[in-house]
Amino acid sequence: MFRILLALAIAVTAAGCGVDTLGAAATVAAAKKKELEEGKKTMEKAKQDIAKATELTRKSLEKADEPEK
Repeated sequence: MFRILLALAIAVTAAGCGVDTLGAAATVAAAKKKELEEGKKTMEKAKQDIAKATELTRKSLEKADEPEK
């Protein structure tokens, strides 16, 4: 009887560790997902900024190429 209770106690303890590990893994996964989403937003903003800078440069070059009046 004692062996059964000991085995049951060990099983419950091991299962509890597994649940804790799963919880930690889920927390890390959620943090990584948020980090990835923020990275995507940053990349999209950088693309927009580059497109604006490219357009301003193009306009500036066109203006510089125009003959003076």
